[in-house]
Amino acid sequence: MVLTGKQKRYLRGLGSLEPVTVQIGKGGVTPTVIQQLDETLEARELVKVRVLKNCLEEKEDIARRLAEGTGAELVQMIGHNLLFYRPAQKPQIQLPG
Repeated sequence: MVLTGKQKRYLRGLGSLEPVTVQIGKGGVTPTVIQQLDETLEARELVKVRVLKNCLEEKEDIARRLAEGTGAELVQMIGHNLLFYRPAQKPQIQLPG
């Protein structure tokens, strides 16, 4: 799935209102974190992830591993926040064409 610029802008607008749902700390990206993000994506489609300051991994590596592990698309990376999108089995978010 590849999002267009227009779709990413739309999702970033929605994401600004989203609370942080998943946090990554000192342990970094673990199978448990990937599973938690996967389940949250299925329920919500758009998920904000915060990388805590005590995390030793690079944000870019974290974003890549989470996207690969869940099949989600990285929509935005600002500071310590990452925004991921993956359509659910029954999509709730209608993306613009």
